[in-house]
Amino acid sequence: MAQLFKKRANVIARLIIFGGPALFLAICAIIYGFGRSDFWTRVDNPLNQPVPFSHKHHVDGLGIDCRYCHTSVEQSSFAGLPSTETCMTCHSQIWKDAPVLEPVRASFQTGRPIQWTRVYDLPDYVYFDHSIHVNKGVSCATCHGRVDEMPITWKTQPLYMRWCLDCHRHPEENLRPPQEVFDMQYQRPENQSTLGRQLVLENHVHQQGLTDCYTCHR
Repeated sequence: MAQLFKKRANVIARLIIFGGPALFLAICAIIYGFGRSDFWTRVDNPLNQPVPFSHKHHVDGLGIDCRYCHTSVEQSSFAGLPSTETCMTCHSQIWKDAPVLEPVRASFQTGRPIQWTRVYDLPDYVYFDHSIHVNKGVSCATCHGRVDEMPITWKTQPLYMRWCLDCHRHPEENLRPPQEVFDMQYQRPENQSTLGRQLVLENHVHQQGLTDCYTCHR
């Protein structure tokens, strides 16, 4: 009986049997790696803004407190963006004719707010409350990094769910005394675990509910 398949058919069969799953796994690995890469998450990637606002200059250089611009961070789920009037409190007198501040002056004159580019933008199915975190002892720097060292703001954390859950499972590792929450130069003490467990009790952090789905997905 004549041979139905040529010898190269064996090679093709082996490539399909072994190469197919290997190719599938390689594609999955590429997708997985890309989804967690800085290119996708935009971590450490400064974003263009209508006005090149420097936290380093305003916070580190001038000593302006976070709450001067983000006025609602202690009372609201949203930290709040400063109104143009807040900017003009100083810039009606300081650098009032600087070309770089023209968008600020135009916003003040027309009443139209500046369209800032969001650096941190959670999906609609995620509920996050700034006030509860701040009032329980979580610092701005824990999520936003050392903004006082940023000439242009960038994201420092990918905000994946596993990152949030790490903190929710072990809140004592990130809590600070209330008076230190807005201190950008605060140094983590050597006894952080002991101090953190004490703050969990003092600040009434109810750990048993922190990992419930409903806590963040409502």
